[in-house]
Amino acid sequence: MLSFQNDYSEGAAPEIIEALSATNLDSQPGYGGDQYCLQAQNKIKEVMSNPNADIFFLTGGTQTNAIVIDAFLQKYQAVISADSGHINIHEAGAIEAGGHKVIALKANNGKLEPNTLKEYLLAFYQDENHPHMAQPGMVYISQPTELGTLYSKSELQQLHKITCEYHLPLYVDGARLGYSLRAPQNDISLQDLNELTDAFYIGGTKVGALCGEAVVFTHHNQPDNFLTLVKQHGGLLAKGRLLGIQFLTLFTDDLYFRLSDNAIKMAMIIKEELKKKGYRFFIDSPTNQQFIIIDNKQYQDLKEKIRLSYWEKFDNEHTVVRICTSWATTVKNVEELLRIL
Repeated sequence: MLSFQNDYSEGAAPEIIEALSATNLDSQPGYGGDQYCLQAQNKIKEVMSNPNADIFFLTGGTQTNAIVIDAFLQKYQAVISADSGHINIHEAGAIEAGGHKVIALKANNGKLEPNTLKEYLLAFYQDENHPHMAQPGMVYISQPTELGTLYSKSELQQLHKITCEYHLPLYVDGARLGYSLRAPQNDISLQDLNELTDAFYIGGTKVGALCGEAVVFTHHNQPDNFLTLVKQHGGLLAKGRLLGIQFLTLFTDDLYFRLSDNAIKMAMIIKEELKKKGYRFFIDSPTNQQFIIIDNKQYQDLKEKIRLSYWEKFDNEHTVVRICTSWATTVKNVEELLRIL
């Protein structure tokens, strides 16, 4: 069946499969101590122009968020997020299960606005009872957001200024980071993320890898005993080489960016053609996630022909569905989708 359900339906970019096969019988140390992880870390530092970064490879997004947030926070601290943030909606309470509250603030088009964050923090510390509350300990945002929208560099600079003022680490979920970096409207670079955040991750699972996320602590600020904490969370791969080989491949010959370019190109074709057909969009997304509003009957009919992602109820007669392109989406896939729609 034709699938536009997500950006991880296929296995991996052929270059990654080839690299894994070619190195299959090469004996290496375990737990990320292999030469491939080291080479991948150095390659990513080079691409980011940040020799001061600490880089650690993990397997999936929810795991990464749970581990990084737990590493940054004390037991009594909470993480601030947009109410539409992935950690607040689609991670099954993983952060709370780890002992930390998610403080969900009202989002605007999927984004945590600087003014919203500032107003919350001012009100929190003006409350004389705040020592009896879960203390804000860090700020979480996604780039791109769960709605496919983008923070601007100006917005990121403002968030950075606020988090510095309140001594809160700023952490960016980059599950689809490649798709934000290659969006035409984007003005935030990897170098900007290194300057304006305390940590972020480069998503591999949704950008051509079999699995894997590269966590970047931007200024030698990887929490103490981080490997031990990763293992405590069940996230330490004995065969860490599997992640190192994939990221080394992704960051060789601009593969990561070329794969991301494909998803953006296909999404923009779909967006423009659906506009011509008169479809209503739930939000104006410049990335690989496009959200359309269709009547409930059409949605049920389409489910027989295309894998799409249910997003939310729009009203009693309409549903918001997500069309998601990926590194593997082909022109033929897009033409077939547009023929059906």
